[in-house]
Amino acid sequence: MGKTFKFVGFAGSSSRPSRTRNLVEAITTTAAKRIGATTTIYDLNEIHPSLGSTLDPSTAPLDLVELIEAITNADALIVGSPVYKGTYTGLFKHLFDLIEPKALKDKPVVLSATGGSERHALVLDHGLRPLFAFFSADIVATGVYATETDFTDHQPSSAALLSRIDRVALELSWRINTARDEFPEPLQILAQA
Repeated sequence: MGKTFKFVGFAGSSSRPSRTRNLVEAITTTAAKRIGATTTIYDLNEIHPSLGSTLDPSTAPLDLVELIEAITNADALIVGSPVYKGTYTGLFKHLFDLIEPKALKDKPVVLSATGGSERHALVLDHGLRPLFAFFSADIVATGVYATETDFTDHQPSSAALLSRIDRVALELSWRINTARDEFPEPLQILAQA
């Protein structure tokens, strides 16, 4: 039996209930089920006061230190943010400002976001992707963007969104399986050719 992988989800949302948190959780659990990984989900509610008052990670309160350690020690990171004024939330960005630039190098990262309309969908490629490229993270190609119409009672429900969640979970499992030298079926076939 191999290593048990740890997937961490982080939603840059303060709302409860939260479509963003539920989207991050759906992606994280769907991906984790594919390879038997453990999951932990965080959002801004757990660290709001600590995060807002911390300017230097060396003086961060324990709850914030534990979150940063969970993110940097995860085998994969699934992030999401609601879109406000065309970009991710300020406290979402502030959290990643406190993380050492090399701490996410080569870490598989799935990007997701929620917004009021399709016009904010580019936040994945024009906001989140550059942020995690700065960290030299291994950003999964497929991102997941959803609007209010993709949810029922704050849970992902549209066929298109559920399909995209399955797709990104599959891509993340390929990354993890390749990293541990256990190739999924299509790659095994190519390796034998």
